[in-house]
Amino acid sequence: MTATPGLRTPQLASPDLLRSVFRRHAAGVAVITASGGTGPVGFTATSLTSVSAQPPLLSFGVGTGASSWPALSDADHVGVHILGEHQQELAATFARSGADRFGAPTAWQEGPEGVPVLDDVLAWLVCRVVARVPAGDHRIVLAEVVHGDPAGAGRPLLYHQGRFTALRD
Repeated sequence: MTATPGLRTPQLASPDLLRSVFRRHAAGVAVITASGGTGPVGFTATSLTSVSAQPPLLSFGVGTGASSWPALSDADHVGVHILGEHQQELAATFARSGADRFGAPTAWQEGPEGVPVLDDVLAWLVCRVVARVPAGDHRIVLAEVVHGDPAGAGRPLLYHQGRFTALRD
């Protein structure tokens, strides 16, 4: 290995290194929802990725220790909601452990395939789960888009340096 001038000594791989690097990566904020046996479940995700245009596929990660995982592990369909910059509180609610995520002031309704659909988001999709791939302490959920609405107004909410933020002009 050749030394590169100005390159600091690299850290060994660890969960802290991964978290530190990804705190510098700005990501869009989504909420993933599903119907569970005891009611709707959901969580805030920054791992949403477009996978394929044909067929229309996306993916997201979910921790197997998350309160939503038992319902998501059995769900045939999930809701994917792109949040706007006006929805920082909603993002925080769905990120908070033990929160009543679907109680007031969260506004939602039952959508296609019985999936909870959040009101006033920039865009939403209902997707059919096609795979759950083990990935360490998470599962990568691969899902095919079956319904959606891209017509919400506003600008996207971002997550950067451990906090929710907005785009700057």
